[in-house]
Amino acid sequence: MRDVVRYQLLIVPLLLLASTYGLPGKGGALVAENNQYIRNLAMTSKFLAVGFAPDGDLSKKVWQDAPRITFDHDRFGLTHFPDSEVQVASLWTPAYVYFAYWCKYRSLNIYAGEDTAKERWELWNRDVVEAFINPQPERFPHYYEFEVAPNNQWIDLEIDLTKTPFNDAGWDSHFEHATKVDPEHKLWTVEMRIPVRSMNVDAIHAGDEWRLNLYRADGPGDDTQRRFMSWSALPAGHNKSFHQPASFGIIKFVK
Repeated sequence: MRDVVRYQLLIVPLLLLASTYGLPGKGGALVAENNQYIRNLAMTSKFLAVGFAPDGDLSKKVWQDAPRITFDHDRFGLTHFPDSEVQVASLWTPAYVYFAYWCKYRSLNIYAGEDTAKERWELWNRDVVEAFINPQPERFPHYYEFEVAPNNQWIDLEIDLTKTPFNDAGWDSHFEHATKVDPEHKLWTVEMRIPVRSMNVDAIHAGDEWRLNLYRADGPGDDTQRRFMSWSALPAGHNKSFHQPASFGIIKFVK
């Protein structure tokens, strides 16, 4: 009888936790059953009158004038890494959304010598920046993933957490990207241009608000040594996967 009571005391809190947050899905994804966003951290994307193709040069005036967000904390927002600080800015035209990342680094961990023209599966196992973008926030478990490494290797994925597997590498956004590495200042940068039609959006309009999160994986070694960073913090203690749309922040398109 005592064992039964102990079991009940243990299982009830676990069931309550599962009903609130959902259970980890394939690949460690975590889906809230009630499809509720728990974060409202916001960034601003500034209107761009004339578009341009990415070349990795972030000294352009459009980027110097764009508002930036900064983060240097781990995925849960608990531990700070000043020497891995990330700054991100965004611009938009009706047809494209642009992102720029400024990434401090200690040493580069890349797939050296590989063909950068081809999509690289499991790019996330090396240094990388990532943007998870949901242009239709009401479609809670469905969004798009974009990754670029310091050597300009890349991958893009359509994500649907209700499917197995949930990450479709066959999807192709035709997004453009370019990177630069500054060894003297220990800084690498990336510029992305993503066509919004690839994400089933006809055009961006001033006043639109999407959901997204921004990530960084940095440093050598195995996963116990690498730094996994998230702009909008994940719920501490539940799951380490970046695929937690409940934690997505907001991107506001302004003119």
